[in-house]
Amino acid sequence: MRAKDILSPLVMPLKPSDPASLALNWMEDLAVTHLPVADKENFLGLVKNEDIYGLESLDAPLNKTKLPLTRSYVYADVHFYEVVRLAAAENLSLIPVLDHHNNYVGSITRSEIIQAMAGFTSVIQPGGILVLEVNAQHYVLSEIARIIEANDAKVLNTTVTSVPNSQLLEVTIKVSVMDLSSIIQTLNRYDYIIKASFAEESQYDSLLSERFESLMRFLDT
Repeated sequence: MRAKDILSPLVMPLKPSDPASLALNWMEDLAVTHLPVADKENFLGLVKNEDIYGLESLDAPLNKTKLPLTRSYVYADVHFYEVVRLAAAENLSLIPVLDHHNNYVGSITRSEIIQAMAGFTSVIQPGGILVLEVNAQHYVLSEIARIIEANDAKVLNTTVTSVPNSQLLEVTIKVSVMDLSSIIQTLNRYDYIIKASFAEESQYDSLLSERFESLMRFLDT
């Protein structure tokens, strides 16, 4: 999935001649704290609401103010993960997208990121979730996948995070079946530590809700 595939249909770039008050109105309507400024196709940068609030007059055109413009963007053909990385690293509520001639082609808001994450990580597909604790030196995804597939299931998605101050990894696996009993029994026979499992629809929905809320808070920091 590329950045160009998840552009928001709602975001229009501000013109340099637009008043600062218009920027704030648009930000409120879109529930964002940044907006792109472009002179025709020439991307000038992102303006932030906090900087606009500091102006003496909101009627002044943007190009007549001394507002700082942030040159943060991704290219249209970058992978979706780069969009998420930039949004998190720079605390952006909106990511401008440019072509390789540095022309503005659109923007991606938090809403598009969340929707893309749902599709990309298979969270909208039915299935169960397993959370394993594995020593980093012994982590072999192909072995875990073999065990799951031997129990007539498929791995839909895998997320790996490091456990702080240890050599351990937390491996979260989405599988294609809700009944995890046979998979859990086989993993236990191979001495895998299962920290948690989510096989009921209510548990599954609760976990998804929690993860999405965490992501939204992270991107909105």
